[in-house]
Amino acid sequence: MELDHGMDFEDYFPYMISSLGAEGFIGELCNGFSLLMDANKGLITFESLKMNCCLLGLEVRDDELLCMLMEGDLDGDGALNQMEFCILMFRISPCLMDDGDSPKFLPQSVDPMLM
Repeated sequence: MELDHGMDFEDYFPYMISSLGAEGFIGELCNGFSLLMDANKGLITFESLKMNCCLLGLEVRDDELLCMLMEGDLDGDGALNQMEFCILMFRISPCLMDDGDSPKFLPQSVDPMLM
């Protein structure tokens, strides 16, 4: 399924890493996860993602939200935990990947096989 939102994407992650350092950047990703997650489940669920998109004024179709979740869901539970979210953010950032497959800035705590 191809998603086309008719908008340009500018990748600010490399700038954030140079400004915050690797640990600070990971901290900000974790803050982003916390904002999007269902507080009771500790996961980003379809419902929490949909609610937050509405709060941000984004019009995103249900099938697009499901695609986003499926893209990062490594354990097949239909939701994203913090590690899955952080890995997904690295994977979708074109500037953080060397050749499209290998991360340039990889925290030592992340297993490169998950990328």
